[in-house]
Amino acid sequence: MIWRKYGRIFIPEKYGIEYAKSPQAVVFHDFVRIYFSACRHDKNKLISYVCLADFTKDFSDVLNVQKQIIPDGALGCFDEHGIFPFSPLQFDNKICAYTSGWSRRVSVSVDTGIGIAVSEDGGKSFHRLGDGPVMSSSLDEPFLVIDAFVRWFEDRFHMWYIYGKEWKQYKPEDEPERIYKIGHAVSHDGIDWRRDGMQIIPDRIKDESQALPCVIFFNNQYHMFFCYRYSYDFRNNENNTYRLGYACSDSLNHWNRCDEKLNFPIAEDEWDSQMQCYPNIFEMDGKLYLLYNGNEFGKNGFGLAELEKL
Repeated sequence: MIWRKYGRIFIPEKYGIEYAKSPQAVVFHDFVRIYFSACRHDKNKLISYVCLADFTKDFSDVLNVQKQIIPDGALGCFDEHGIFPFSPLQFDNKICAYTSGWSRRVSVSVDTGIGIAVSEDGGKSFHRLGDGPVMSSSLDEPFLVIDAFVRWFEDRFHMWYIYGKEWKQYKPEDEPERIYKIGHAVSHDGIDWRRDGMQIIPDRIKDESQALPCVIFFNNQYHMFFCYRYSYDFRNNENNTYRLGYACSDSLNHWNRCDEKLNFPIAEDEWDSQMQCYPNIFEMDGKLYLLYNGNEFGKNGFGLAELEKL
C-alpha cells in the first residue's frame, strides 16, 4: 500500500480536552464527524467519555467540538467507569453506536462489555437503549469483551470485537496484564448476536494482544485494520507497544493476515514515532482514509492518512 500521511489533525489540549482516543468517522454531505474518547481524572484513575469533532471534508479546519455526547454509565453498570471506544454506524437513516464500557475490579484492573446507543438528532447526542450490554462475558469468552465494530454485509450485521484470553502476572510485584484476541459475531437485528467462538486473526508475536478491528469492503475484497502489541512491558518500552496490523478476506469466513502489505511508515521523531494504534478505516468520495492514534495511547490526539494505492 502507498499512503499519504496528513499528520496530526486534532490536538485535544487546544480544546481543553485530555486525550483523544480511538477516532471513528461518520461522513456527512458537507463535513466529516469524528467521534473519540477523552479522559478525566477520578480518584487517581482515568474515566473515558465520548466527544465529537466536525471537520471540513479536506480536514483543513475543525468546525465544531462537543464534549460528553452520552452521559456517564449508571452506578454499578458495565460502563460505570467510562466508554472507550465508541463506534458509530449509519444504518436505515439513523445513527447508532456500539459502546465499550469499562468497570473497575479488585483482583484485576477492569472488566468490560459492549452496549448500544442511538442518536435522534443526527449524531450530536446519544441515549442508551438500556443500562446493560448487548454482549459481555460468556462460557468461552470469560472477560474483556470490548472494541465492537459493526457493519451490514451480506444481508446481516457483522461485529468484530476483542475478548480476553488470559490475565497474566509476568512478575510477582506487577499487576496482572490482559491478553486479548479478535473475534467475530453475526446478528439480524444488531442486538442479539451469535459468536463464532474462535480467534479469527493469527498471532505474529508471543503473548500478542490484538485490538480495535475495523473492516471495509473495497475493490471487491474485505480489508481489516487493527492494532497489536506485546502483552508485557508495553507502556514504556516502544519495542513492545502498539503497531498497526492488516488482514484481507474474500468471503468473511477466513482472514489472511499480511501486515507487511500495510506499509505504514513510522516517523523518527514525530507524534507517532513510538506507537501507532486504534485505527479506523472509512471511505469518502471513492477514496479510503485511515484515522489513528500515536504515542501515549492518544494523549497527543489523532492523525489521518489517505490510501493512494492499494
